[in-house]
Amino acid sequence: MILSAHQPVYLPWLGLFHKIALADHFIVFDQVQYVPKDWISRNTIKGPNGPILLTVPVLRKDHREKRIVDIEIKNDAPWAKKHWMSIEQCYRKAPFFKDHAAFFEATYQREWTRLADLDYHMLRWLLDTLGIKTPVTKAGDYDFMGAKSDLVLDMCRKMGATTYIFGALGADYADVETFRQKGVVPYFQEYAHPSYRQGHGTFLPNMSVLDLLFNEGPASLEIIMACNASRDEVRMLK
Repeated sequence: MILSAHQPVYLPWLGLFHKIALADHFIVFDQVQYVPKDWISRNTIKGPNGPILLTVPVLRKDHREKRIVDIEIKNDAPWAKKHWMSIEQCYRKAPFFKDHAAFFEATYQREWTRLADLDYHMLRWLLDTLGIKTPVTKAGDYDFMGAKSDLVLDMCRKMGATTYIFGALGADYADVETFRQKGVVPYFQEYAHPSYRQGHGTFLPNMSVLDLLFNEGPASLEIIMACNASRDEVRMLK
């Protein structure tokens, strides 16, 4: 069984969806410590003058000591209205914007209390819309123990994983030898970012998946997987 996990991400980039598509099971790791100014609460879309950073404000009291699942959104400013206005202004002329606009408009009209709930709500819809069928659960549903490499290995053993997909930075902390001794093959994702039809001039990589979805619609998953490893290729690793 191929397992992967990642902390919640706001409007994720393409590489996360490739990572999820490779796995037989994906876990949203919402139990780890919150990191300010990270992709948990922000991401970029493409505007007429270049990238636009959208950031969800959070309550800052003790936020550096809290788990991601406990981080609350600061709702005393109209951040949601601004995010939706920015998305609409940037993509209203994109070929497939109208196909998906209703979901985002409705999402931004709701008042969200916890950042992890907002991220999870969007992730599930994005996976369904892209056609990625990988089962997704939350780390809070389990009792994983340890830190860094030990935490990941404990998760693999309790979930029955035989392969674990790390992000590229996982090589900085993963104890590869111990993983192999315990019967888990570590795989380090190196995502080759594809080019695709994109508005507003010169192509810019590493935008939110919204940029791809609004511009390429039903072809989005095929583009995400193009020139990158498939699940079958990962499964054959020894």
